[in-house]
Amino acid sequence: MHSTYSLPRAARLLAAVALLAALPLQALAGLMLNPTRIVFVKNQRAAQVELINSDSTPATYRIRLVNRRMSESGEFTGVDSAGPDDRFADAMLTFSPRQVTLQPGSAQVVRVMLRKPAELAAGEYRSHLHFEKLADSGATSVEQQGAAPQQIGVVLNSLIGASIPVIVRHQTAGASVTLGALALRQAGQGTHLDFQIARSGDSSVYGDISAVFVAQGGAEQVLAKAAGVAIYTPNPLRKASLAMPAGVSLARGSVHLRYRERPEAGGAVLAEATLALP
Repeated sequence: MHSTYSLPRAARLLAAVALLAALPLQALAGLMLNPTRIVFVKNQRAAQVELINSDSTPATYRIRLVNRRMSESGEFTGVDSAGPDDRFADAMLTFSPRQVTLQPGSAQVVRVMLRKPAELAAGEYRSHLHFEKLADSGATSVEQQGAAPQQIGVVLNSLIGASIPVIVRHQTAGASVTLGALALRQAGQGTHLDFQIARSGDSSVYGDISAVFVAQGGAEQVLAKAAGVAIYTPNPLRKASLAMPAGVSLARGSVHLRYRERPEAGGAVLAEATLALP
């Protein structure tokens, strides 16, 4: 039996604020996940993820493992079978429970277990733990739901979900990163800073990006930030862009781009690059 537990209202609010700051992509329709990624290293064999229903109504979530590839632009596509460069982790992972119903403000811990094969080749393996919010189980007919007398009601029940990567590192040596191809691009009424993140080695990288304008006189101004930017193996390159704030004159100075580890990983600088502006 897998039990859920209710969080006190103050604790729920504090958790929501913290998680929303850390998980801009994982707080969806009242579902919040903590942590937003799992990385198994060395002899680690178990981990857990906490689901929190911060919505005002009960919700049922179905949990499953999926395999995905990342494109150079950071988009994911589902994969049915592994290619020659793919290393998926689903065959060595188990988890429990597989489905849970949460009352408003309650939480559930999902436990993830790893069992490595005896002859596992060195490298990094990855799958994604997907949490799918199911449609209201009480909906039996779109004609009946929400229909007043002599009218036909229509209800659209969309399936909403979020995923977190589950990474298994086995005898890996690490990765190195460089930033390059910095260029300003006009897009409509706005300006974007385009750049590329190049990765080498046998591990993925994950961190935060920040862009700072440094005027010729020495004054600095933070232009944009992006949290939780990843490049997964086997990809060697990720193309990305940051929107520059409106009304800022980007001239007679330079834009300094920095990619660093997440604060919980130590915050070390992974790569830096500078774009000089006339």
